[in-house]
Order: sequence, then C-alpha cells, then structure tokens
Amino acid sequence: MAGLRLGPLLRYSDGAGATVWVEASRPCTAEVRCSDGSRGEARTFQIEGHHYAVVPVTGLTPGTSPSYEVLLDGTRVWPPAGSRFPPSVIRARADGGALRVAFGSCRWAAPAENGPDPVGPDALDTPAGRIAADPEGERPDVLLLLGDQVYADETSEATRRWLAARRDLSDPPGGAVADYEEYTHLYYESWLDPKVRWLLSTVPSCMIFDDHDIIDDWNTSAAWLAAARATDWWQERLVSGLMSCWVHQHLGNLTPDELAADPVYAAVRATPDGTDVLRAFAAGADADRASVRWSYRRDFGRVRLVMVDSRAARVLDEGSRAMLDPGEAAWLREQVLDGPGTCDHLLIGTSLPWLLPHLVHDAEAWNAALCGGERGARWTRFAERLRRRADLEHWAAFPASFEALAELIAEAGSGRGAPATVCVLSGDVHHTYLAEPRWPSRAVDARVLQLTCSPLHNSAPLSMRLAFRFGWSAAARVLGRRFARHGRCPRPTVNWRKTGGPWFGNQLMTLTLHGRSARLRLERARVLRDGRPRLTTVAEAGLDR
Repeated sequence: MAGLRLGPLLRYSDGAGATVWVEASRPCTAEVRCSDGSRGEARTFQIEGHHYAVVPVTGLTPGTSPSYEVLLDGTRVWPPAGSRFPPSVIRARADGGALRVAFGSCRWAAPAENGPDPVGPDALDTPAGRIAADPEGERPDVLLLLGDQVYADETSEATRRWLAARRDLSDPPGGAVADYEEYTHLYYESWLDPKVRWLLSTVPSCMIFDDHDIIDDWNTSAAWLAAARATDWWQERLVSGLMSCWVHQHLGNLTPDELAADPVYAAVRATPDGTDVLRAFAAGADADRASVRWSYRRDFGRVRLVMVDSRAARVLDEGSRAMLDPGEAAWLREQVLDGPGTCDHLLIGTSLPWLLPHLVHDAEAWNAALCGGERGARWTRFAERLRRRADLEHWAAFPASFEALAELIAEAGSGRGAPATVCVLSGDVHHTYLAEPRWPSRAVDARVLQLTCSPLHNSAPLSMRLAFRFGWSAAARVLGRRFARHGRCPRPTVNWRKTGGPWFGNQLMTLTLHGRSARLRLERARVLRDGRPRLTTVAEAGLDR
C-alpha cells in the first residue's frame, strides 16, 4: 500500500483551481477530494527511486474554502489519523477582496535536539499554531519563500549522523550534501516538521531558490565557478541540487496550464523512470543557463508578482558580468511592463536585496570595479579574494544590472496607469529593513519600496548585527563614497534611505493589499513568559502615498 512520505503542499491556487504536491512511497495514483465535490488526480512520476505527483484540482467555486483529503490508490493518507490540526482547506479566492502576502527567507530547519532552539523560535512554526487555533481567522492568501528553503552546506547534527552512515565524511564535500538522495533528506527535515507540514498544506506557496539551496555563494564569480568545477564532487552536487529544486520547488510555482505545457514535465511523466530525463535537463541548465527559466509570474487579480531567479541566470564573465542573462532580463522587462494600468500593486521577488545599506552597496560596487581591472592586476587579485570571502555578490556587485533594474522600476512606476506601489521583496541578509528610493532626474508616481525580511529561522552573529547597523549610518555613507571614488564608480542614478529597521530575529512580513491601498506588518517569533512561542508585532504601517 502506498504511503505519504512528504506533503501535501498546496502550491498554486486561484478562484477555480489549484495544484497539490505530494511524495508517495511507491508508484500510485494520487487523488485530492474536496468537501464541495471538486477534485483532481495524477499518476506519480519517478526520480531517483522517489515518487511524486502534482495534482491539478478543478471545479472550485470562487469565495469558498472547501476542506480536502489526499488519497493514494483510493486509500486516504491525509489528514493523518488522530491529527491535532484542523482540516486542510483550499481557499478559492474571489476577485476584489484584500490579498494578504506573507514572505520571508532563510529557514534553517534543524530542530533543537537538547534544550532551547539555539536560533530561537521558528517564524513558520509560530503562525501555523496561530492559524490552527483560529482556522476561520486571518491567514495569508499566499506565502512567498524567497530562498534558502534548505541549507545544503550547513547541515544539522542529526543530518550529519545520517550522512556518516552513508559515506565517509572525511572525503569532500564532508558534512554537506552530495547527491539527490541527500537533498531529499533536507526537504524531509524541513517540511516534515508537523506545524510547517500542516501550514504548507493549507496556505498556497511560491518559492525561488538562493545559494544555500545548492551551496553557499553559488555563482559568485567566474573564478568561484572555475574553482568549484575543478573538484571531483561539484558536478554531481550541482546537478542533484537543480533536480531537487525542480521537483520540490519549481513545479509548484507553475500554473496548471504552464504545468501541462512544460516539455520536461511531460517527458518525465512519459517514462517509468524520469531520472535520466531530469538529470539531462539539470546538466543542460548548468551548461547553458539561458536554456532554462526558473523565474515566473503570478497574477492575483490586480496584484502582479514577478519572481526573479537571481542565482542561476547570472553572467559571470567579467567583461559582461550581469545578474540576469539577456534573455532573462528581456523576460523580466516584458512581465513588469505588460498591460499598463492592469495592476494596482507590482511585487518583484528576488532572493537578494536590490537596495542595501549604503556602505555595503558602495563596497560591492568598488569590489566589482577592482575585479574588472579598474586599478590593475594586483588589486584585481585582492578584490576577487575579498569578493568570495565577504559574499560581495548582491545586485550592487553587478552595477549594470542594478541600474537596469532601477530604470525598469522607475518606468513601471511612472505615467498613467502606474501601480500604486512597486515593492521589491527580498531576504538573504539575516535582518529586516525597509528602504525607499528616489530618482533625482525623474518623477515616479508609484511608491517604491525595498522590503527585506530575513531570516525565518536562523541567526545573525553580533558582528553582523553591528555591521548592518553601522552600514546605514551617515559615517558609513562617507566611508562608502571613499570606496566608490577609489574604484572610480559612478554615483547610482537612484538615491535611497532607510525608512524602517534594521530589525533582527526570526521574522515574517505580511503585505495586505486592497484596491490601491497597502499595509505592512512585521512580526517576530518570540518565546513569551508562558514558555510558548508567539508572533509579536514589531512594526506596522500604511504604504500609501
């Protein structure tokens, strides 16, 4: 009899349909049955001995919230017997109501083995408990996970023991994951957490990977990539990592129509074992990054989300270095500018912040100039070592791409039919802040904001906290300009200022969008006096002009 190994995850959802992702223990037919009679089924496909299905659910009625169950070969496997959680539901949104978008990134999922959690309460566990306690109350309409869903290079003690039972950890890559089977273990560790498992079964989610989903500092530079490719373990790890991202994250980002039209998905499902098909796809994605698009667009009525891959789509050659390859950049422009006047709010999701503390921005731009040879070969060698050691690889480290995104945002936010807000949603940097840009040379009608929320469950050492606090200061701005002058870096065409934060801790940010109004709420997971974790409000503000 087939069992449910992982999931269900409610991924896509609109007023008429949804997709539900599951992993089963053996080949079978996965079925989703809703309490209102809507349903769907799909046969599992096989990757490396694992069996997955993405079930398209049809027949939903806008404005309803039917509960659902999952059956494998006709036997109910979800909800589990004796579950302490309310039934999982699919909320079929009706156009016109408020949309709540919760987001964050960087979730190190390892549970505490002894005593209190060393990085504090989990900002995904905590809202799950709140929603379960009041199923009819407020909940996100969609959850955006902006990278580092798993940590392939910072594994838990329990995972390292499991790895040690498979292979000798004295051989590279040591306690980091090495192949597809080991990547699947990370998703089990993350998504089998009972509260998170239930939350992901009842709140739709959109995801994009970042570096730790593969390896820390992935695609920092051409020199970094050459060093990785020179090892005997990198190719298997990268191919396996991309395969795991495609299965666990990317498929659920697609609409039902996109999923039905996807040639790789069709090829994987057309064979009893899709491993070779998917492995060839992942190897091809590494060899020719322009051949694959991990970015995607979702529309929620008059709210548009454009999720941007800022890792795999990079151009690393110093002479043409870019955050996005030309095809990816053209796609982003097309999606952002599509249909003027058709969206009230534009959300651009990128795992890496566009606007950073001024000192950090100037240091990254300076480093990019030196790596490009602006001050000669000796400075170039020094700058490359520094770039890789200090993680200088955000949008600011790709100056042409930074300016292109600034220009695109200004264009999207200007003129008749401009959205009320343009928000860049990011994570990565293990603290939370709000920044607001201004363009000295032009008027932008929309309110534009950089909203950075990180981590969901991780830590920021004292040195990082002090550095980021200083990075926003006036003194840091002066120091940053000295770096920029040494690198002969032109001033950015956009100015910005911090309007909130920095805040530290495990946090979740929620945007509530209704018509042309927008509100923001930032909540932090804390252990209160009764010993239980709670989400407490750190900041709340309207985002209207």
